Formats: sequence, C-alpha cells, structure tokens
Amino acid sequence: MLYKKLGKPLLFRMDPEKAHHLTIDGLSAVSRFPGGKQLLKSMYGVAPSSKMAQHLWGLQFANPIGLAAGLDKNAKAVKGFSQLGFGFMEVGTITPKPQPGNELPRLFRLPEDKALINRMGFNNVGTDEMARNLQKTGKRDIPVAINIGKNKITPNEQAEEDYRACIRELYTYGDFFVVNISSPNTPDLRNLQHGNDLKRLLDAVTAEMQLQQKKSGGTGKPVLVKIAPDLTDAELELTVHAIKDSGISGIIATNTTLSRDGLVHTNRGQAGGLSGRPLTERSTEVIKRVYQLTEGKLPIIGAGGIFTAQDAYDKIKAGASLVEVYTGLIYEGPGLLNRLNKGLQELLQRDGYSHISQAIGADQN
Repeated sequence: MLYKKLGKPLLFRMDPEKAHHLTIDGLSAVSRFPGGKQLLKSMYGVAPSSKMAQHLWGLQFANPIGLAAGLDKNAKAVKGFSQLGFGFMEVGTITPKPQPGNELPRLFRLPEDKALINRMGFNNVGTDEMARNLQKTGKRDIPVAINIGKNKITPNEQAEEDYRACIRELYTYGDFFVVNISSPNTPDLRNLQHGNDLKRLLDAVTAEMQLQQKKSGGTGKPVLVKIAPDLTDAELELTVHAIKDSGISGIIATNTTLSRDGLVHTNRGQAGGLSGRPLTERSTEVIKRVYQLTEGKLPIIGAGGIFTAQDAYDKIKAGASLVEVYTGLIYEGPGLLNRLNKGLQELLQRDGYSHISQAIGADQN
C-alpha cells in the first residue's frame, strides 16, 4: 500500500530513467545503513516455504521468483534487492568496456498498457566497476546471475571476444551467467541468435566457462542463453537446437518484443523493446515451445508480463522452472513478491501439488 499510495505517484511524476536511478541509489543506500537490510526484510521479505524451494544447477533457490536483468545494471543494489523476497536476481547487462548507451530519452511508460518501452542500449559501467561493486556486496543471500553482452562498437564477427572478456573478469562474482543475444537495442545483436554465429558464440562461451572453472579449481557454474519473443517457430527451433547441442545449462524466455500489437498509449510509437502486460501471452507460448523442443530436459526461466500469481503459474505450467519480474515490479511495487509467492502456494494447493516442481510443464501433459 505504501508504494501504491506514496512511492508510485511520486516516481511516476518523474522522468522514468531518473526514477529508475533514484530507486537503485535509494535501495543501495538503505541497505548500507546499520539495520537497513533488516528494515527492508521486515517490510517486504517473503517467508520461506519448503513447497517453493528448488535446487537447480547446484544452486539453492528459496522461491522461484527472480529479478530480471536491466533494473540493477551495474550491481549497485544487490544487498537491497536480496531483502525484498526474491529467490534470485540478475545484474547487467554488462559489457567489457563502459558505454553510455543510446541518447536520452530512452525509457517510456505506457500506463494504460501496463508496459514499458526501452531503448537503453546496454548503458553500463563496464566489467571492472561491476567487479568492484560485487566485491563490496560481500556474502549474498540469494543466487546472483550476471547478464553479459557485447559492446556496441564490437562487430558481430568478434562478439565472442566480448562475451569471453565478461566471463573472464566476472567469473568469481557470478553464481551463474546469462548470455544476452536478444536485446533489440544493440544493432545486429539479435542476428547472433542464428546459425553459425550462434554456434561460434556458444562454443566460445562454454570454452571460457570451462577455462575459468579450471583456474578457480571450483565446480562449474551454469550459463544460460536469453532469447527473443519475436523468433518465428522455424527460427526458434534452430536456435533451441543449437543451444541444446552446445552444452548450455538453460534458456531464459523471453527478452522484450518489437511488436506493438494492441497498444493504446501515445508512447506506442517509440522505438525499443516492449515489456510488461502485452508480452504475457507470447512469452508463455515461447516457454511452452522451448519446453517441447528440449523435452523438458533443459531448465527454463520464464520472463515477460508477470503481474499476478496466475501469470507466474501459467509460465511454470508451460515449462518454466523459475520466473522473473521487471515491469510488474515497476507498476506493482515490492509487495508484488509476497503476493506472487502466496498466490502460487494457493494455486499449487488448489491443484493438489505439494511442491512447485510438480507443476513444471504440467500443461504439456
């Protein structure tokens, strides 16, 4: 209620990107104060439930709701986000060199559509600065994935070098990694989802992960690939087969869309990736198809338009082991995490499931 009555009206009167920075900086500051983490946890934390906990890729997830990449781009507020009730979170997208991203304005709200359009363009501080931020974070309460991309000036033919550099610089700090080849805001990036480009990139990524594992002397870390919702079925089939063959650990479905179907807000004409409610159905369709193509053997993280427990449950039943929120959090506030977790437990009980894992892919049977 605090967010709906006070926080949201205030933030929604501000420029969207300024509101974004204020949120990240505020969360970062609160978590550094003595007692700040406890305060956040007491206000928004989610009570653990054995029904919701899962062990995937050698990692423990207290619940299946994660934070999608793009909100904490530079890993400044990991401590703060960790107290809000997330089961895991992504930071990034990060690139080897810092880059300013696209020209302002580049983030737009579409309240009537419960959506956002962004054309940020991988604005970030680079791997060196992110490493420092993650080092300062210290011991973490939830698994943190590092979402990696290529610099705008790096041609696709050399893209794998950027992804390798990100892994090399940040391997120590990530619990798992996400290869972002599906943002619509870096020219030609989505071409890396296809054919030889994809095979070459994934071979380089898996080789670098193995190299860093040997150097660290630890167990291997999972690496996932994030795909676009705008692939045709034929493209999706080829992409998923290439990912399967490469030994990648899982798939995130999906990134933002270029579609503008059914939008009513005046910002609908803005260029960039659309997220939020208009993506709910399409991302669930892609999850279902990916689950079929992988025969349920490759864990999927579902993302796109999750505002209610039913939205999350639909993605889980379509085949997602975990789900992520972003735009729903902007519109609904941090109380969303509690509502999603409680609602999911009620839906599991209604359908006679004693554990979340029993619902994964249930719509496929």
